[in-house]
Amino acid sequence: MRAKTKNRPRPKSKAPAKSFARAVSSRRAGDWRNEVERVLITEEQIERRIKTLAREIERDFHGREMVVISLLNGTVMFLADLMRHLNLPLRLDFMGVSSYGSGTDSGDLVFTKELRLDVRGRDVLLIDDILDTGKTLRHVLPKLKALKPRRIKVCVLLDKPSRRVEKVQADYAGFEIPDYFVVGYGLDFAERYRNLPFVGVLHSHVYKQACKQICRK
Repeated sequence: MRAKTKNRPRPKSKAPAKSFARAVSSRRAGDWRNEVERVLITEEQIERRIKTLAREIERDFHGREMVVISLLNGTVMFLADLMRHLNLPLRLDFMGVSSYGSGTDSGDLVFTKELRLDVRGRDVLLIDDILDTGKTLRHVLPKLKALKPRRIKVCVLLDKPSRRVEKVQADYAGFEIPDYFVVGYGLDFAERYRNLPFVGVLHSHVYKQACKQICRK
């Protein structure tokens, strides 16, 4: 899929150390300060960027009803906040896609939920939480194209180009990030940390220890 670069430059994420201290001290963050190394993208940065993304999407989809298709489960927070800022007629559906277990490497892709809505001849906005290797989109996009939509555009919260192994790109991306293992704002490790209001970098000892335990089984 070829990207149409009409977006503004993707912001590189920066967050002061005090933002992390403030975030982990909140009740929402929980007692994970020994597991999350630091904040990569603050709650405030996410909020500002989502408003900008919404304006870009409105411009490109102006005058047409679109179908928003969100990939479960990591997109839920991003999806909810983005939709609140979209002043467009739209319909919403979900696809369930699973490619990560308790480890850090992606495995075989499994579709856990199919679309309910008919997207034939319609404009589709596909939403995912993170684009890294590109393997998920490589499987999802052909499946969607077979349903004959008018067009498909891809929107992701995070873009990690250093890990790309498939030739796929996003039309809209919130933040370009280095090759960190990130959690929070919907992203998980072993189904934890999704409820953090920021995107944080997970301490390496957390997932390395989990991987060792899995390998012993």
